[in-house]
Amino acid sequence: MRLIHSSQLPSGVPLAEVHASMGSVSEDRLRGWVEKISIPRHYRAQPEANRATARWLAEQFEAWGYQVRMQGTCGNVVVWPRGESRERILVGAHYDSVPETPGADDNGSAVAAMLGCAEILARVAPQAPVCFVAFNCEEDGMVGSAEFAGGLEGAEFKVKEAHILEMVGFARHEPGSQRLPTGLPIRIPDIGDFLGLLANKTSGAVMDATLTQARTYLPEFKVIGLEVIVGAEKLLPVLARSDHLPFWDRGIPAVMWTDTSEFRNPHYHRMTDMPETLDYRFLLQVTQLLAACVIEPGTGKPIHIN
Repeated sequence: MRLIHSSQLPSGVPLAEVHASMGSVSEDRLRGWVEKISIPRHYRAQPEANRATARWLAEQFEAWGYQVRMQGTCGNVVVWPRGESRERILVGAHYDSVPETPGADDNGSAVAAMLGCAEILARVAPQAPVCFVAFNCEEDGMVGSAEFAGGLEGAEFKVKEAHILEMVGFARHEPGSQRLPTGLPIRIPDIGDFLGLLANKTSGAVMDATLTQARTYLPEFKVIGLEVIVGAEKLLPVLARSDHLPFWDRGIPAVMWTDTSEFRNPHYHRMTDMPETLDYRFLLQVTQLLAACVIEPGTGKPIHIN
């Protein structure tokens, strides 16, 4: 396994346009989206709320000029880029919650970060080859992401890299607020104020580029990346619990972004997973980093910005 802190990497050369774009999203904007989505919305237990959430998401994206369609048996909300490209970057987050829970962090925080990124792109890089997918039924065995990833076979485009967001809004700043999953042979800080990235060998380069962007654009924001060996997710199921897994299974480079869920957040899968428990400064930094990564994906060839 390979563990890297963003602080260990040299800074890249920042683009003024990217810096400017990062200022166009706010903590209040993110909080509003989290508050809107934070109702029980499980696919089967709360079907009306689940469908209403999908419609609301589609309306948000359409208001920014994106093309939206529903995909799969459970209703993934798929947002296509305006421009045509043979290679695309994917940003994904599931919008369902476990039964009877509001799911502010799981996974309202990730949906808010995705919306913030999409709004930034609509303003500053509308032709960027980035697609957004709000997956359904992650809490039922990742059905939505599996259907979407399976549908990529034979597609006219290739997913160059995928950024999968899974609980990205909870942070703590006290010693002892961060725990390590049992059996994971690494050492991490015991303060839960960092963003975690999880990659495999196929997506290690994407993780490294993301860490470099963090160092370049948000040098005070702590980001830690873990690249695991092939098959580690079979030995340590904690590595295989989110929507990155169907992409890994198909050899598509995918990095999961996370606040480490129950290893930091005591409200995980509880009724207390409410909007007021989140750290919106932390969520803002996640959103800004995501925007920097998809506007300038670390290739040395920035996407054209209007």
